[in-house]
Amino acid sequence: MVEPDWQPPPLPRRLTDPVRPVLVGVAVWVVALIVLAIVGGPAPWLWACVVGVALGGIGLSVLALQRRAVARGSKGAQKL
Repeated sequence: MVEPDWQPPPLPRRLTDPVRPVLVGVAVWVVALIVLAIVGGPAPWLWACVVGVALGGIGLSVLALQRRAVARGSKGAQKL
C-alpha cells in the first residue's frame, strides 16, 4: 500500500523546459521556409511556414513573460 504523503520525484529540468522544443519547431519552420523560397514552392505553403515561425516567436515571448513573472514573484505566474 502506498503512503498518502508519498510524492514521485520531480522530472529533470531538461524534460519539463518547453523552450528547447519550441526552438526546434521554429528552426524546422525556418528551414522549410528557406527551402520553399529557393525552389519556388506554392504560396500557401510559404505562408504556412511564415505563420509557423511567427507562432513560435509568440510562444517564446509568452514563455519569457512567464519566467519574468516567476522571477518577480507574481502570484498568478506559472512556474515553468
